[in-house]
Amino acid sequence: MNSMKVRVRFAPSPTGPLHIGGVRTALYNYLFARQHGGDFIFRIEDTDRTRFVPGAEEYILETFRWLGIQFDEGVSFGGDHGPYRQSERKELYKVYVQQLLDQGWAYYAFDTAEELNARREEAEAQGEKFQYDASTRSQMRNSLTLAQEETERLLQEGHPYVVRFLIQPGEDVHVDDIIRGDVCINSSILDDKVLWKSADQLPTYHLANIVDDHLMEVTHVIRGEEWLPSAPLHVLLYRAFGWEDTMPRFAHLPLLLKPDGKGKLSKRDGDRLGFPVFPLEWHNPETGEVSSGYRESGYLPEAVINFLALLGWNPGGDQEILSMDELIEKFNLEKCSKNGARFDYVKGFWFNREYLLQRPDAEWAPDFVRILAEQGIETTEEKAAEVVSMMKAKVIEYQTKDGPKKRNISFVRDLWPLCRFFFVAPTAFDPEDKFIRKNWKPETADEMRQLRDVLATIDDFSVEGQKAVVDAWVEQSGIKPWNAWRVCLVGEGQGPDMYGLSAFLGKEEVLRRMDFAIQTLKL
Repeated sequence: MNSMKVRVRFAPSPTGPLHIGGVRTALYNYLFARQHGGDFIFRIEDTDRTRFVPGAEEYILETFRWLGIQFDEGVSFGGDHGPYRQSERKELYKVYVQQLLDQGWAYYAFDTAEELNARREEAEAQGEKFQYDASTRSQMRNSLTLAQEETERLLQEGHPYVVRFLIQPGEDVHVDDIIRGDVCINSSILDDKVLWKSADQLPTYHLANIVDDHLMEVTHVIRGEEWLPSAPLHVLLYRAFGWEDTMPRFAHLPLLLKPDGKGKLSKRDGDRLGFPVFPLEWHNPETGEVSSGYRESGYLPEAVINFLALLGWNPGGDQEILSMDELIEKFNLEKCSKNGARFDYVKGFWFNREYLLQRPDAEWAPDFVRILAEQGIETTEEKAAEVVSMMKAKVIEYQTKDGPKKRNISFVRDLWPLCRFFFVAPTAFDPEDKFIRKNWKPETADEMRQLRDVLATIDDFSVEGQKAVVDAWVEQSGIKPWNAWRVCLVGEGQGPDMYGLSAFLGKEEVLRRMDFAIQTLKL
């Protein structure tokens, strides 16, 4: 590199929604760049045009805007190392392909798809797996086996071809990995990877990625573990180009694993267990299928960042709630796990709750007002904030594959099932409800009439105004009205402090609900 300044990149393919594992990869690159005062580059790797999906690039950019992950240069950000979209760098790659061909590091291969399939089937029939490498290339149609005149004729006549990298067998290739240490792979197990395709005049990922990283002066390649098998080839490509001295350091991040069972985290796991695997909601332009996203599911961006950062990396100590600035300060690639990280989506609920609780009640209100509107209820943000204040510490029950479990409120949407009675009066009472049966006795109706008459005399219906009068009546009468009063106003054994609920409902609504319960409840 011409400069020792840290430069890292995130280079997704616009082939659909961004998996949450890709978001974590981008986050780790961002934390590393910011910690070292370096640059973070956004590159689009779109050489495989057959898999291009309209809208995917903008989806990726919107994801990072929502999460607050900022790029320094790249697609839509500008910079001195562009263009940053690989499809716009076609002519540049041709120069480097030709260099490898001229220096004997690569060769032309004219094998048709049918010929290659025939070889694969032949190998499978013998219980083997076909690989285009030092043991098979001498039997194939390529510039290593054809006469030079024949190769030139095929090229001049426009026969389809690919350019393959020439792997020399029997060499130990060392990959210096920040997380895994020295990774050694023998070149004999590598195939002669395709670097260029005449059909679309575009390079494959392997060539474009190496050329771009070199020309963009990338100092560290931080990517998922699935790229580790390709790393030896990339090392050999750097060597072939004469760029070994400026080769970036590698760090291959642990995979995100299923919450249960074996294997990588997939969309099916999210569908099965009820959590998103994409950062934003995705509308498939081909099938119309809609996949849930973290943003639309009610997660806060800072909670998603904190949750993802600790999947595969541990800063040490007991602190789990870490701001972006704290993550930048503490991040260390060498402390990343070598093993896959199990995706504990329930822990994601916990993170979201912790960040929600840091927000003032008024900041919950706009979302809660929208949720109420979906239920046909109109209210003000001020009233919504009052409900939030009373109910945000409650516990909800949710369903899992193992049956119902309980957890604290983790999302604004969790409030509605617990808060219906604030806006909708009871219209019936379940005579089998244990709370009602326990707290509504033959004498209860008369006690509630007394409480109703006391409440009717109160002009100041605030919590304090009610409390002063009702507490005095409780002391004088010896009646303990709280649970029966809850039955009247709520219809079941849940809800906040009764004075807070009563003040929220207002005197007229409280008296109306009490009258209905007194007339209706006859157990």
